[in-house]
Amino acid sequence: METIIASGIAVLGTLLGSGITLAFQQCTADRSHQFTRREKLRQERLDAYSAYAGALINYRRCLVHLWFCEHEQPPPEDPDTVRVRAYDLRSNAQEALFRVQMLTDDETLSGAAEDALAGVMALPKTSRRAEFDEARVRTRDEISRLVQAAKQHL
Repeated sequence: METIIASGIAVLGTLLGSGITLAFQQCTADRSHQFTRREKLRQERLDAYSAYAGALINYRRCLVHLWFCEHEQPPPEDPDTVRVRAYDLRSNAQEALFRVQMLTDDETLSGAAEDALAGVMALPKTSRRAEFDEARVRTRDEISRLVQAAKQHL
């Protein structure tokens, strides 16, 4: 009888040990999965924020060039050619903005991203050189602030 009880205790101990091991393994697997998910989201955000900042810089640079083509003499390039390039870059910037908006949970960051694009889009609407120079500085600073804010969400 003692052998049967001892065998029963051994089997119960083995089952209990296996159950505890399984619980720990599941907990570890869940933590690993959560970590992997957070890291993937962080990497996607980093890619999206970087792509958006780059798209804004390229679009801004093209609009600055367009302004000089339209307002300075002699124009260094045909304004129509630069305008077509600006349209393509605006589309790229808008696509990158949508990706940023889909990946961020922060409405403030999303709004700042929209404001930065709106500021850049307003660049060619300035007519005087002093106003244009102020807008250039303002848009450069807006993009820098956006990058600083985005760093907080990585």
